[in-house]
Amino acid sequence: MASKEQTLAQAILDHLGGADNVSSLSHCMTRLRVTPKETESVRLEEIRSLEGVLGVVTSTDQLQIILGPGTVTKVAAQLSEMTGISSGEVRDFRAALQDRNRTPFKLFLRRLANIFVPLIPAIVAGGMIMGLNNVMIHSLHLDEKSALVAMLNAISKVIFAYLAVFVGINTAREFGGTPALGGVAGGLIILQDIEKIPPLFGEALVPGRGGLIGALLAAWFISVLEKRIRRWVPSSIDIIVTPTLALLVTGVATYWFLQPLGGRISDGITLGLTSLLDHGGIVAGAVLAGTFLPLVMTGLHQGLTPIHMELLTKTGLDPLLPILAMAGAGQVGAAFAIYLKTKNRTLKNVIKGGLPVGILGIGEPLIFGVTLPLGRPFVTACLGAAVGGAFQAVMGVASVAIGVSGLPLALLIHHGQIVTYLIGIVISYAAGFAITYFFGYKEEMDQYYQSATTATSGRTTLTT
Repeated sequence: MASKEQTLAQAILDHLGGADNVSSLSHCMTRLRVTPKETESVRLEEIRSLEGVLGVVTSTDQLQIILGPGTVTKVAAQLSEMTGISSGEVRDFRAALQDRNRTPFKLFLRRLANIFVPLIPAIVAGGMIMGLNNVMIHSLHLDEKSALVAMLNAISKVIFAYLAVFVGINTAREFGGTPALGGVAGGLIILQDIEKIPPLFGEALVPGRGGLIGALLAAWFISVLEKRIRRWVPSSIDIIVTPTLALLVTGVATYWFLQPLGGRISDGITLGLTSLLDHGGIVAGAVLAGTFLPLVMTGLHQGLTPIHMELLTKTGLDPLLPILAMAGAGQVGAAFAIYLKTKNRTLKNVIKGGLPVGILGIGEPLIFGVTLPLGRPFVTACLGAAVGGAFQAVMGVASVAIGVSGLPLALLIHHGQIVTYLIGIVISYAAGFAITYFFGYKEEMDQYYQSATTATSGRTTLTT
């Protein structure tokens, strides 16, 4: 008997025009990303109405089908088996071509997202173990020198200690360089031995200065340089000459100007954000939280990851993440309000599927499955988020690591602020609920959900 995910994968594939019409296949935490060869053969509305599909976004000829965490991984595996295309293996040449027509800023954020999104599972795992360790220390009064605490501490820090290397590898992939050379370029920034180098231009080298900005610059530099060197090096000696020259020049360039430049950019970002929160207070928190859902909607929010990491590297605290986390909380409150008011069974089922993961910090199923299709509730969810963001900003709540938002983020909140953070979550829930209940939703809005196609039959049936 076919599993639910297998049936859904087959239905999606049928509406995509069959296996022959699939050019590339990949997925992130919630979205199945498919690039069809011929978009004319895709039956978009049928895919959108499949039971289990929470939404569909088109981006540069790529279809992003919202399935939710867990489900997307299983469906992608089924599709990979059906099409013979390894998930994420095929490079999206058409999307790359369309990227040329994007604005430089959007293209920049997309590249950042491509670099950091693959690292999110490791970052989340490290952050959650770190948070769990902190909770045990302060709640169970464990000895910080005990073997258990020390071991968990070591496990949690691996990804953060070598993040510059991982970022370098992904940056090289993104810019067409050799991943191993990109990893080495990122490692140039964090190598402890650079302390032994005499000061250059009167400035001592400091391991880690420049952080991920420096790693991005060094890895981008070596990727560009490698391709240029390869143009004139004979193939017979390419394996020896090209990587050696590329690394040698990149190493000198990194310590002469790329790392100092990265350090200054990093200082500027950190100073700017901390000053904004210090002086902007309630307004800054409201604006940041209230405008974050549109950024999530475009998928460009992952481009903020290096900013979070720079704040943590510079100050040990990230006050931005708790504020932005209120965006998801406002949307959860809005979804609760719609659930109570609607009589549409399909919409209720979509909300029931999206709410648990929304509470756990994954907001895309509710965005694309509920608030965005309805229109006005998306705005009222943003307003609810703004209220919670203002509260977090005023109270100065900060996290000690990055991870998923929602309730799990409480494990990463600075010691002594966990209750305050949870109060902010409740405020966002309540604000999103109240504003949506009284001003954001009317029954006539749910016409979109009047019909749904079942994955098992492939026929359109009335469900309400």
